[in-house]
Amino acid sequence: MVPRLSAPRILGALIGFTGLSVVAGVLVAILFVPSVAVAGEGVVTGVKTFNSLPSYLQITQPAQASSIYAKKGGQEVKLASFYVENRTDVTLENMSKYVQESTIDTEDPRYYKEGAIDVQGTIRGVLATTLGHDVQGGSSITQQYVKNVLVQRCAQEYDQTTQKGLEQAQNCYAQVTATTPARKLREMRYAIGVEKRYSKHDILQSYLNLVGFGGTVYGVQAASEYYFDNSAKDLPVYQAATLTAILNNPQNLRIDQPGNKANGAANGYALTKARRDYVLGRMYKVGDITKAELDAAVAKPIIPHITAQSNGCATAGAYDAGYFCNYVEAALKADTALGATQADRNEKLTEGGLSVYTTLNLDLQAKSQAALSAYMPTSVPGLNLGASNVAVEPGTGRIVTMVQNTKFNETSTAQTGSTSVNYNTDHAYGGSQGFQTGSSFKVFTLAAWLEAGHTLNESVSTTQHSLPISEFHNSCYGIGGPPWNVSNADPAPASMTVEAATAESVNTAFADMGTKLDLCDISKAAQGMGIHPADTTANPWVETPSMILGVNYISPLSMATAYAGIANNGVWCTPVAVDKVLDQHGNVVKTTPTKCTQGMSADIAHGIAYATKGVLQAGGTGAAANPGDGVPILAKTGTTDAAVQNWLVTSTTKIAQATWVGNISGQAGFYHTYVNGVYGYSLKFYMDKQIIRDLNAAYPGATAFPDPPASEIGVVQKPATDPNSTDKNGTSNGKTDGGTSNGNSNGNGNSNGNGGKNGTPTH
Repeated sequence: MVPRLSAPRILGALIGFTGLSVVAGVLVAILFVPSVAVAGEGVVTGVKTFNSLPSYLQITQPAQASSIYAKKGGQEVKLASFYVENRTDVTLENMSKYVQESTIDTEDPRYYKEGAIDVQGTIRGVLATTLGHDVQGGSSITQQYVKNVLVQRCAQEYDQTTQKGLEQAQNCYAQVTATTPARKLREMRYAIGVEKRYSKHDILQSYLNLVGFGGTVYGVQAASEYYFDNSAKDLPVYQAATLTAILNNPQNLRIDQPGNKANGAANGYALTKARRDYVLGRMYKVGDITKAELDAAVAKPIIPHITAQSNGCATAGAYDAGYFCNYVEAALKADTALGATQADRNEKLTEGGLSVYTTLNLDLQAKSQAALSAYMPTSVPGLNLGASNVAVEPGTGRIVTMVQNTKFNETSTAQTGSTSVNYNTDHAYGGSQGFQTGSSFKVFTLAAWLEAGHTLNESVSTTQHSLPISEFHNSCYGIGGPPWNVSNADPAPASMTVEAATAESVNTAFADMGTKLDLCDISKAAQGMGIHPADTTANPWVETPSMILGVNYISPLSMATAYAGIANNGVWCTPVAVDKVLDQHGNVVKTTPTKCTQGMSADIAHGIAYATKGVLQAGGTGAAANPGDGVPILAKTGTTDAAVQNWLVTSTTKIAQATWVGNISGQAGFYHTYVNGVYGYSLKFYMDKQIIRDLNAAYPGATAFPDPPASEIGVVQKPATDPNSTDKNGTSNGKTDGGTSNGNSNGNGNSNGNGGKNGTPTH
């Protein structure tokens, strides 16, 4: 309490307050008080000094949390938020009247009756300070708003990721929060300028959206959600008064530390309750609440309902969408349309208050996750296995589902069965280093085959299992080395048509096709459809003969995108996870849209569809995955040596999907592995049968693929030898997809490139 001062003591105190010139400046700042009158040259000097202070305060938009949404049942559902300060602006009309009244009654009861400066509070503070007491408050809401704006500006103007920027921000903060008369004068001068530009309504609204409530919680809306799981507009008087109480000292009065001995659950958050009850008393004294309302509110214990706003994609895990969310985050941070530099894009996401509406269909996501998880658990004892599925729309590139067997966890303490590595995407987007695709890559050899003028009914040999490198040609790169050894998983006739070789996935037939092609053309056919290594550093692109059988490490998303392009008349579209982005005012924020490219001619695409539509039919390698719904589907299976990696990639004219099942690290062969009693090689078929059925139901109207020109189909040639003859490795009925070949020559090596030294998945 400031002691009552006599006139002589008042005069002495004023003289001591940094000189009469400053006092004059202060009095000019509150010149609407006619009872205070001082004359003399010092006053004139003080006026000039005060008026020379800058009055225009550059008010920047405060940092706002951005949120990511996905559709569920036709409604947008929030998946996650990103922020440096957890803040969501709301209008004054969307704040409870009790929030407004408790703030004004406690912080600045004369707010609507006077100008920018709390005259009584300022004079009281000035006098107390000059008498040697601590610098007093006495700040109006406008002055407090100015202080918070200046603090916010310190955080925004300096790059705190660098040591220099951090030091600059700290120095800035020290200056704008220093307990000195000079700081008070600056705030007063700014406050006058602010009230010339903004209404009381707008200042109060901005103040309540800006102020901190402890930790990273800023603004009354975020505080309402965090402390009470409520919205600012629905706060009852006792909760509103609690938030106003916290404003007095957010660090000490926050109510999210139940173990705090001074102010915790054990004592009913005593410090905060005392301040809250004081706030309620102020509201009663002013007349904003009745005695009955006061008594009822004071009787209410403080019971927080802490609802933490996760910063990042952890909350998306509730919808099995953590990996998709992480992909969206990575895509936004890589999108130059959101900012020229990485720092600009990060700031846009964490401070820009964006609403990001994604392509994800949560209803389909749940079905795909259930189908996958029914056969592949989060972990298998003694093995490091994984499974994933991703679905993409042909013609748009929209990613509609993205699931895998593990739980999303990007902390350093991830448990067994959880990881931050997204098995569906490239390494740069939070993904793995990719997986060898096996025979699912054969569609690109088929594309080069047709482009070179060959036909689907052309007969090729299946008998050669050791092919000298001299039989192959690569116009892009020189090749050399030992012979390429190729084997089939199942018996095959000595020769067969390319169409039959595709349906039955006969490796030696495709090896023979490779001798008649330029390997560079096969590479270009794949790259023309967007195919690329998931991690060019760890596993650069391979253009040796073994490329024909899928030794390159590619992400499932890339494969699904390419197959969607084949189904879309050869036009592939870059995958996109975002439909639209809005800023906090509802304006559209430009992002990079999908880019669609004619990667192969429509005729070639139709030829591939013609040859692969039998893969899911009886006798095809993927027949076990046929959903039985009659929808035309192009498809290709893929299996590496010993079934270490297993694929099934399909597309209708409406929806494409890629399923991968295999080793994250290690070389466990799925021909000899059982997961929960299910034969490992068959896992992809069981998963995909239901996934494809659900996708087809959600994307009805798929049409038959156009027939290719007759010149691509060609004339059936008579087999050169007995069709019942087998290759030296023939052991079964021709319905099993073969491996890629000898690991030493095709680049399989001892691992798939995804495991670190300790076997843990790495990015």
